[in-house]
Amino acid sequence: MVAPGDWRGQPIMPSASENQTMTESSQTSTSPTSADVVIKPKRSWSQAFKVYAQPTSLRMLALGFSAGLPLLLVLGTLSFWLREADIDRTTIGFLSWVGLAYAFKWVWSPLVDRLPLPGLTRMLGRRRSWLLFSQLLIVAGLLGMSFMDPKQSLQPLVWCAVLVAFGSATQDIALDAYRIESAKLDDQAALAATYQTGYRLAMIWAGAGVLWVAAQVQGDVQGYMVQAWHVAYTAMAASMLVGMVTVLLSPEPETRPMAPARNAAEWIKGALIAPFADFIGRYRWQALLLLALIGLYRVSDVVMGIMANPFYVDMGYTKEEVAAVTKVFGVIMTLLGGFVGGTMAVRWGVMRVLMLGAVLSAGTNMLFAWLATRGHDVSALVWVVSADNLAGGIASAAFIAYLSGLTNVQYSATQYALFSSMMLLAPKWLAGFSGVFVDAYGYEAFFHTTALMGFPVLLLIFLASRVKMGSDA
Repeated sequence: MVAPGDWRGQPIMPSASENQTMTESSQTSTSPTSADVVIKPKRSWSQAFKVYAQPTSLRMLALGFSAGLPLLLVLGTLSFWLREADIDRTTIGFLSWVGLAYAFKWVWSPLVDRLPLPGLTRMLGRRRSWLLFSQLLIVAGLLGMSFMDPKQSLQPLVWCAVLVAFGSATQDIALDAYRIESAKLDDQAALAATYQTGYRLAMIWAGAGVLWVAAQVQGDVQGYMVQAWHVAYTAMAASMLVGMVTVLLSPEPETRPMAPARNAAEWIKGALIAPFADFIGRYRWQALLLLALIGLYRVSDVVMGIMANPFYVDMGYTKEEVAAVTKVFGVIMTLLGGFVGGTMAVRWGVMRVLMLGAVLSAGTNMLFAWLATRGHDVSALVWVVSADNLAGGIASAAFIAYLSGLTNVQYSATQYALFSSMMLLAPKWLAGFSGVFVDAYGYEAFFHTTALMGFPVLLLIFLASRVKMGSDA
């Protein structure tokens, strides 16, 4: 199953603060004359690699780990725990709405960018104070979950999961700003690379690691053992110390000066209405077509993905098998798919790969329907997960490129953030009802249905391919 930390939870995108800085710079600068142009000497290969050994890059590796850890613990691993605790699939489906916090994080991002935290900001600075505060929220939520049994106290456990999701989304906002302000422009690519490396390592630890810890604690005990999950989630909470210690030992970056706060009406107009009006003005009636494509492109995979872990539990796969096949090997196949998709987009164009990704994503759901008839078959699981994650990586790479091409550079940050939210809202909302469908009709019918949900997207892609993209559309 495609890892949630890819396109599902957090597509790789420019942050709001980064694009705002770039836009302001382009608006205030003048065209350089030949006397103004400074040609920077090219770095040698050794100099290029040395940037990864710098303290800033190492800090970003640890902070990337801190950012990637909570996502699976409230979206993926939690559903495995709940199903093992015999929570019905209908409830598990509705609880997936916890992940909507990531879709709405743009709403409170201006507060994180501007609002000081009493006491903490004075001691740590604007960026580090928000980072530490959000990490404390995550730890508090994970520890709360580690003391609860969903069989006895499901509602308090869900509220703790909401706290983790909110803290994680807030950490993402603060971390984007911290990364951008911590290094010069030439080193940003290296920081992004180390951040992604830490993020992927955390996904493996929060996906495979938590299942492995729970399995080791449980040992040969058959059935559900809540103490195993308590230890596993306590270990995950302790793992957040990697990011917290890094924040405390890191210097506060030199933050850009903030313009005086505008009133609420002006902020809403500049941050939301103007970017959306620009998009409608450029594409006119075709904007509805593009918004429909954005909102539905990943519906097949997102709706199906919510029931993946309950499916593994019901098919009798062990924690070790799920950890190795779907959480480690699956992540590797997703990365490979992203590389393949990016390469094909360069060679064939984004729209063709977008179409291919939609076909493959829907088609691999049919493979899960076949897997549902096999029972406990590890070899079949490996082949199905390989195909599904490879297809998801290809589709994700093409979709991110497509979204980037739709934006106007003047509003790129806000438009991209709104697009990213839209691509999650409808699929996540529909995914909440996935458990209802499975309880009523079974897994095989569910996987067939999610595959069929992806085919209307092919018509949207065909129609959208005739729309001129870019700022001048």
